[in-house]
Amino acid sequence: MKLLTLRTPAGNKAVRQDGDTLTEIPGFSDVGALLKDPNWETTAKAGNGATHALDGADLAAVVPAPGKIICVGHNYRNHIKEMGREVPEHPTLFAKYAESLIGPNDDLALPQESDTVDWEAELAVVIGKAYRRIPESEAAEHIAGYSVLNDVSMRDYQFRTIQWLQGKTWEKSTPFGTALVTKDEFTVSPLMTSAVDGEVQQSTPTSDLVFTPEYLVSYISTIITLNPGDVIATGTPGGVGHAQDPKRYLQEGQVLVTTIEGLGQLTNRVVKEA
Repeated sequence: MKLLTLRTPAGNKAVRQDGDTLTEIPGFSDVGALLKDPNWETTAKAGNGATHALDGADLAAVVPAPGKIICVGHNYRNHIKEMGREVPEHPTLFAKYAESLIGPNDDLALPQESDTVDWEAELAVVIGKAYRRIPESEAAEHIAGYSVLNDVSMRDYQFRTIQWLQGKTWEKSTPFGTALVTKDEFTVSPLMTSAVDGEVQQSTPTSDLVFTPEYLVSYISTIITLNPGDVIATGTPGGVGHAQDPKRYLQEGQVLVTTIEGLGQLTNRVVKEA
């Protein structure tokens, strides 16, 4: 099942995708709100509200306002190598805030303050059931599904200090969607790519993760309760612009495309912030 958040003149709506048709799930303003219903899967399957064409749909971030967005650094070996680091013993964690999220086809604004804006294609895990201290063997039960996210990073701000937050949670910098694909329809393994103006920059199977989604759910829930709609951005593979020689960053007018086979595609035109 594919679940999306649709922008309509009457406000955001949680919708189910059936082929080329989007069907509203009455009573829920977005997928995050839907996931708070303990019976969300049954509710979503039964939703029979107004319908819309997928073609041309104005989509918001699939979960527009997660309670938490926890990101993982250094989680693909080829990215760890290109950044000159060692494979970590424990996950490297940092946060991102909801204000950084944009829709899967929204324009991506280059901020006035940074000219080192870089791409980071990532597999996003969305939590479906709350719990604390989840055993790794039970972690899959707490995952609602998966989506595509690009952890666009302002490298100059990221490396001003040893803490990365300021370069990682810039306002309206993180495309997220198009859909939440429920876990029964996706197995972590397919190829993830990012491309700038059609030139592939990153291309790595999602199965190359150092720490799996189940391990991350268990590890993070040891620290803090994970709630429905919370998002774990599981890290990016090699091919970021900052590690290239010469370094490359996003420029006004370019188009950034982020794809995971079986999950969907983000297409974001780069514009200069007014």
